[in-house]
Amino acid sequence: MAREGEAAEILQALGKLPDDVLQRFLPAFPVERIRDALHAAVNIFPKPAGKTIKAQPLFPEQNTPKQKGSLFLYTDGASRGNPGDAGAGMVILDDQGEEIIALGRYLGTCTNNVAEYQALIMGLTQAKQLNGRSIDISLDSQLIVRQIQGLYKVKSSDLQPLFAKVQGLLSAFDSYKIRHIPREENKRADQLANQGIDDRLGVGA
Repeated sequence: MAREGEAAEILQALGKLPDDVLQRFLPAFPVERIRDALHAAVNIFPKPAGKTIKAQPLFPEQNTPKQKGSLFLYTDGASRGNPGDAGAGMVILDDQGEEIIALGRYLGTCTNNVAEYQALIMGLTQAKQLNGRSIDISLDSQLIVRQIQGLYKVKSSDLQPLFAKVQGLLSAFDSYKIRHIPREENKRADQLANQGIDDRLGVGA
């Protein structure tokens, strides 16, 4: 079991390598096929005990089991115009479903995808400052989730440095899980992202 766990961790580490490195060592295969193969191989191995973090709902009244000691992060980015005035929102819950910190921030003018990455970076930075060791991340951008999972290539030059920043922040945690959720399950982070824009533009003042 220990060797299987090590093999899975090695495959996961390979999946985090930059596209140019993967292409250099396996030039006969497209990067997307390499990442798909690595992802499939990782899923063959049983998950090591203590590494899997159960996904949690945003609202504590949903009475589902909580994993002790974990942080639960919800993030969202908003761009009015894409590109346009943009904001980032994030909320962190503890293992009891209680809100620890919630932030909304104005980002200036950028695309929605850039705003999504900035929100994720903001959330991971806050979670790191809270000394979180494991983290469950939820966001409603399927593109960003699949890029972080290594299933999609990061082609945009605007997103590549943000992707690298996220990878660096994730490496600070003992374990993490990232998942895509419907927008209706991410209302709090969405509210904070739009609040960041409204506060800067003086909407409702």
